[in-house]
Amino acid sequence: MSISPDKIKALIQALALTRQEEGTCSECLRDLATFAENELQGKSVPETLQMVKHHLTLCGECNEEYEALLRALEENE
Repeated sequence: MSISPDKIKALIQALALTRQEEGTCSECLRDLATFAENELQGKSVPETLQMVKHHLTLCGECNEEYEALLRALEENE
């Protein structure tokens, strides 16, 4: 099995972003609405939501949920 250079580069970048203590998808999704509301209002991300921000850079599935939530919130404004 061969892995492309692009795939190797993506894996190395993902590893570089990891932290000693990572939040789980469940933890991220629990706080996702609060995080999205802060983002839409242009507020800075409080320390309590930094895990969500970081998790979204690593997890495509949670990031998709976040993008869908943003769209829904924007439509309701």
